[in-house]
Amino acid sequence: MNSQAKTLDTFDLVKLLKRAPAEHKGHAGKVMLIGGATGMAGALLLAGNACLHLGAGWTILEMLDPASAHADADHPELMIQLVTPNILDVINTTQPDVIAIGPGLGKSELAIECLRASLSFPKIPLVIDADALNLISASGELLELLINRNQKFPGLTVLTPHPGEAANLLKSSTEKVQSDRLSAIKALVVLTQSIVVLKGQHTLILSPHHTLEQCMAGNPGMGTGGMGDVLTGSIAAIAAQGIRHHLDLWQSTGIAVQLHASAADSLVNKGIGPIGLTPSENILEMRALLNKLL
Repeated sequence: MNSQAKTLDTFDLVKLLKRAPAEHKGHAGKVMLIGGATGMAGALLLAGNACLHLGAGWTILEMLDPASAHADADHPELMIQLVTPNILDVINTTQPDVIAIGPGLGKSELAIECLRASLSFPKIPLVIDADALNLISASGELLELLINRNQKFPGLTVLTPHPGEAANLLKSSTEKVQSDRLSAIKALVVLTQSIVVLKGQHTLILSPHHTLEQCMAGNPGMGTGGMGDVLTGSIAAIAAQGIRHHLDLWQSTGIAVQLHASAADSLVNKGIGPIGLTPSENILEMRALLNKLL
């Protein structure tokens, strides 16, 4: 463990998510997830399934791939629609409680417009992952929008880079990030003024307003495509519920990170993995663990 980090320990907070008998979907929040370009729709579906199974009241997928922007027979609860160029108008009409953007987003002009619109939408938690991070790393304008958002609405934006995405943001290399993860996450927080989750072995979490925390759970089985998308959807789901259950984005992020890693450990203890452990299996184990903790 990093000597400067305290161990992430959020499970006592999970009890705040317990629902009163008369609660309805409005108390669990409305989440909009944006991504899923051609060939990458699965990333957004994974994020959406995580969001759904972790308890969001509504899960809305804004899908960039026209061939995938239709109802999912396996999960008809997901509200899936095709992204259009007037995405900001759609966001304003939908009035989500949380936006998550990045899984399978791609780097098209429409993807950039989606990110610009998300960064411009005020006062709600925003989760930024994957290609959305890479777009910010390549654009001074988008980075400025991110910083301005955090100045106006501190504590309402979380970035979830893996080491490669962190390196892109820092104009560095993956090897350098991994050789000094503490310095890397500190630099990311200074650069972006955001809550930052630096994924990897012993994931680190830091923000301008909080001290460093480190998740000691997790195993190598998590090193597979789609696990990050699951984390994005999970943070969004917990944050959406947290709005009316007295959890802020920092706390919601910590809960999701610990659930994500602990569920993977639970599956390995049951003989499922580490080799061949899938993100979809992890979603269901996260749901089971969350409900046991309530």
